[in-house]
Amino acid sequence: MSDTLLEVQGLKKYFPIRGGILRRVVGHVKAVDDVSFSVKKGETFGLVGESGCGKSTTGRTILRLLEPTEGKVLFDGVDVASLSTRQMQKTRRDLQMVFQDPFASLNPQMTVGELIEEPMKVHNLYSPEERKKKVIELMETVGLDPVYQQRYPHEFSGGQRQRIGIARALSLKPKLIIADEPVSALDVSIHSQVLNLLQDLQKEFGLTYIFIAHDLSVVKHISDRVGVMYLGRMVEIAPKNELYNNPAHPYTEALLSAVPIPNPRLKRERIVLQGDVPSPANPPSGCAFHPRCPKAFDRCKVERPQLQDMGNGHYVACHLFANEESKAV
Repeated sequence: MSDTLLEVQGLKKYFPIRGGILRRVVGHVKAVDDVSFSVKKGETFGLVGESGCGKSTTGRTILRLLEPTEGKVLFDGVDVASLSTRQMQKTRRDLQMVFQDPFASLNPQMTVGELIEEPMKVHNLYSPEERKKKVIELMETVGLDPVYQQRYPHEFSGGQRQRIGIARALSLKPKLIIADEPVSALDVSIHSQVLNLLQDLQKEFGLTYIFIAHDLSVVKHISDRVGVMYLGRMVEIAPKNELYNNPAHPYTEALLSAVPIPNPRLKRERIVLQGDVPSPANPPSGCAFHPRCPKAFDRCKVERPQLQDMGNGHYVACHLFANEESKAV
């Protein structure tokens, strides 16, 4: 039996650009452009890249909060993208999301107890008495005092609101949770508390995570494998230690050079990329990174690189490593 829980194949999400008096489609924003990767049961797959690279859109498209333009999302062997609305509602029990802004994701007119209980009501789980008990258990699990269940979201701190969001995601006992920058809106002092909570919950409930972030030090702390995205495309995938110690793609090297070293005596050579990030509405031909890449050559401008197997679970989409024996994935 395969230990792969999620397999994303050729996922695309294009947003139409409309113009003129008749509002006709004149182009597309290619937010996610042919992304493929897999996630094993029980692991944490980190997804990193600059703001606007398509990380959050990828997560939302996997859950069908946004309908995919093209591609397959195989969850437990079933293509989520082809399910009907009713079938998808059943599948959502196993697929949950923790959003970036905990305050915006919580209904301000509902109490904490109601917010955590709501998913169980929607899916007709348990009796009213059992749901009340589950709410208390979940609040205790995420480190919140159940005595506060009659309070409203605005009465809590950012870290506490994120714990409420995590409790709500856990209420359906999901198999996969997509955490979309869950600590970026929180104070630095709260980061480690939320990250440690997510790791403890993963061990306790056997959860699988897709952890989306732009902070590479946070991703290294929590992830087993990491995928690097640039302009809607996956450019590198590797186990975290392999990626951080031996980055292959020039873009990954530039990202890692910006991560601070917690030692004032050590210095890292900073790689400063030239130019601006191209528009996803008009991405460059060939390799999308070539206009900013210090190692680009003629082939990069005309031919789009595919992910090549570098060994040890390390894949990179770069012509610098292309050879006949490489296997595209």
